[in-house]
Amino acid sequence: MSEITTAARPYARAAFEVAKEKGTLQVWSDQLAFMAAVANDPQMRAVLDSPALTRTQRADLMISVCGDHIDDQAKNLVKLLAENGRLVVLTEIAALYEVMRADAEGSVEAEVISAQDVSDAQLAKIAEALKGRLGREVKLTTRIDDSLIGGAIIRAGDLVIDGSIRGRLAKLTGALSR
Repeated sequence: MSEITTAARPYARAAFEVAKEKGTLQVWSDQLAFMAAVANDPQMRAVLDSPALTRTQRADLMISVCGDHIDDQAKNLVKLLAENGRLVVLTEIAALYEVMRADAEGSVEAEVISAQDVSDAQLAKIAEALKGRLGREVKLTTRIDDSLIGGAIIRAGDLVIDGSIRGRLAKLTGALSR
């Protein structure tokens, strides 16, 4: 486990518990995603990393930039992160939060990467098959990657199903080179 994940986990857990208790899981998802995007902006990152700013100034800047996109509890999280020098782990906090949320909701996010557009009917079949295999509701996102040549790659958590022509060619090349 990386140091960043270790540092982020308690904050993600706290945010998740607050959101769950108040029934605001989606609100916190949106807020954490927004804060992570702000913190990852190259210009913002440079300012936040500046030794010229105090931790309080970093928190105030982050809160100011986020504006109405975050509520008072999220502002408190920003202050706490800044106070502890942990604003850099916001992306990991957001990612861990989403895993906790999906687990609590009994769902999993899966990505279908294909060489060409996938029809809604095909996506429905993929979602149903993954639901049967994983025992959870599946939320699909799609992306097109021309380098696959044909077929698709499906990623759901730790599960990767490579049905792409590129993947098959790589396996064939590996088998022939042995």
